[in-house]
Amino acid sequence: MARRSGSRGWLRLGAVVALAAGLSACGTLARIDPLPVRTLDAPVSPTQDPRIRPGDQVRSHEVIALFNRRLAQHEGTGAVLALSGGGANGAFGAGVLVGWSEAGNRPQFDIVTGISTGALTAPFAFLGADWDDELREAYTGGGASNILSPRALAGLIHPSLYSSAPLRRLVEQNVTPELLRAIAAEHAKGRRLLVVTTNLDTQESVVWDMGQLASQGDEQALLLFREVLVASASIPGVFPPVMISALQGDQIVEEMHVDGGVNMPFLGVPEDILAAGQQVPGANRAALYVLINGQTGRTTGVVRGSLPAILTRTYESMSKASTRTHLAANAAFAARNGASFHVASIPADADASALNFEHESMVRVFEMGRARALAGEAWVSPAAELAAQPPAVAPIAPQTPAAN
Repeated sequence: MARRSGSRGWLRLGAVVALAAGLSACGTLARIDPLPVRTLDAPVSPTQDPRIRPGDQVRSHEVIALFNRRLAQHEGTGAVLALSGGGANGAFGAGVLVGWSEAGNRPQFDIVTGISTGALTAPFAFLGADWDDELREAYTGGGASNILSPRALAGLIHPSLYSSAPLRRLVEQNVTPELLRAIAAEHAKGRRLLVVTTNLDTQESVVWDMGQLASQGDEQALLLFREVLVASASIPGVFPPVMISALQGDQIVEEMHVDGGVNMPFLGVPEDILAAGQQVPGANRAALYVLINGQTGRTTGVVRGSLPAILTRTYESMSKASTRTHLAANAAFAARNGASFHVASIPADADASALNFEHESMVRVFEMGRARALAGEAWVSPAAELAAQPPAVAPIAPQTPAAN
């Protein structure tokens, strides 16, 4: 029975993909030409760019160099927490964090990164156990239950099946000036909160330094902080993209940002550092925790011959394969550098769906994560995670024709 409920969630995703493809000619988003700064009616307040782009080698290396410096100065824990996407399954990660606090052995992280639903969790995870009540409320308070409700259908005039209005309201309720002040205070201590979006115009993953943004401390920073979180959680076709303005030379351009999970399932070790294949001094004292808001193991089943079922199964297979590949690459880095590496994910036989935002379901998934953390069962080695598979489904034996 658990499998069927999860399959219904994935079938809903397949239906969304199929319908979005069919309506692709109906809903469009107007793009404006770049605007020279001199033509703007309102003054521009230049600030330090909070984005870490792939080509910015100095700042991208800071993600790893940060805990090296802090360890050398005997500061911090050297702990990094990477939170993946997963839609409604973000309730599992929230539960793990709350249960971990209750168990009394949750570390303070020097770096917290988030993608998609993990981006919504990341600010609370960054601030620690003092914000667990707010984290619990965000995922189990019922505010997310209408994200994919019929009332959120966007119709034919938008480039998405659903409106982002319920998601925006959820972000606005939780991302307050008080939250930003607390993040800015931790940023000043040398800790870093990073959120990933995908820039569709350039096909790049953009890492946002949210602590730097929070430290700006004005209304503009609050608005952009919220926009980045909404963008990171905006699944293309399901929610509309988020247009974020950027200054390029003497022009302001609009960039189209969507779900950070389009390019990567989570941000642990930056891609360019993984590709270099070199040891990083001091990393042997680091600990990397990757919290997967979903299931990584392969499942066997007979796929129906319908378009939604085929698209659903394809998307699910691609997502799991990408997650396992990233886990293997990060595990290789940890082994090469002597760093400890821990993975948590939803058990393969659990009833969980990324698209089931019903209140009862999210509370159940939250409590699943909390119970596993309290029992000390949430975190396993990457080898154990990659080796774990659900029981194989026995093949159907061909029927022998009855004798006449």
